Amino acid sequence: MTPTQSYSNTKATLAMAKASFRSIIRSPSAVVFSLAFPLIFILVFGFIGGGGIKVDVGLAAGSDTINPVYQGLKKSGVVNFVTEQSAREMEADLTKGRMDAILDIRKNAGVPPYTVNIKYTKASIKNGMFLKSTLDNMMVALNAVPNQTPRMARLRETTVEGRIYRTIDFILPGQLGFSLLSSGVFGTAFVFLGLRVTLVIKRFFATPVKRFSIVLGEAIARIVFGLIGSLFIILIGHFLFNFTLVHGFITVLNMLVLSTLGLIVFMGFGFVVSGIAKNESSVPPIANIITMPQFLLSGTFFSISAFPAWLQPISRALPLTYLNDAMRKVAFEGAGLGDVGHQLLILLAWGIGVYAIAVKVFKWE
Repeated sequence: MTPTQSYSNTKATLAMAKASFRSIIRSPSAVVFSLAFPLIFILVFGFIGGGGIKVDVGLAAGSDTINPVYQGLKKSGVVNFVTEQSAREMEADLTKGRMDAILDIRKNAGVPPYTVNIKYTKASIKNGMFLKSTLDNMMVALNAVPNQTPRMARLRETTVEGRIYRTIDFILPGQLGFSLLSSGVFGTAFVFLGLRVTLVIKRFFATPVKRFSIVLGEAIARIVFGLIGSLFIILIGHFLFNFTLVHGFITVLNMLVLSTLGLIVFMGFGFVVSGIAKNESSVPPIANIITMPQFLLSGTFFSISAFPAWLQPISRALPLTYLNDAMRKVAFEGAGLGDVGHQLLILLAWGIGVYAIAVKVFKWE
């Protein structure tokens, strides 16, 4: 380089990104946590298509809750009653498969004393059939009085059309979020701690390379790797297991935008871990404190509504919960990025908080 030439930090950033990307794809742990584990879970749930039965039932406003039908369903342990939504929201969730049925129980002036109106959806056939069987058995038991039929309640059933909500439509976004969380936290923490411990960063300081080039280069490499992994997972789910992409290519692009935002937020956690950890052996315990609660409580495998009531507020405070929720709304419901603004704002708030902490604890040497 001649004295008249100026040093290009842009070229340095791209060189850092290229070198970091090569390092990532050559790392077995990066491939395993970012691609292999999520893909294995997707294949397992895609092939067995199952899981535990938990039926989400919307309870219409004004429904009688003293009658034995409601009390019996509540005690069954398989029905999760949704009461905080409006009638319009319930109808929308029913047609999209996010709710399995809507129950409306009215008290009559004559005989029978109650009328049970239940509305199912073709978008949730398995859970709907399970609920129907449970309800039919209950009605038989309640009305099983000789010469007085129906004695307790009359059942009226209707079914609405809806998009079929498959197991893969719930599982894949959760596994995608898990992949991004693992890559952002573990990958970033190990890389920057390694660079600091081996004095590589200290050697960089003897060159014209600026600090932001080091951070930005690593960020670009991890984002590119994360997007490649996300696209791979989405396409495998779609073409192999009919994962729903309502608007096709547009939906994929929206999911990749969400993946980018999620990865940036999770990289902030990685910077915090690399600043706190004293050596590489201390990274996994600290990182697991951050990742395991989110992996288990953010609706990765099971709906948050299936958790105990005391645990649900904790689940709804975690950033991965909002990324998973936004992914599912975009993929299955066809929501745009503007429609998941609430989830994006929560992720943004988490990002600001995490990076504020990262600036305080991050060490270059």
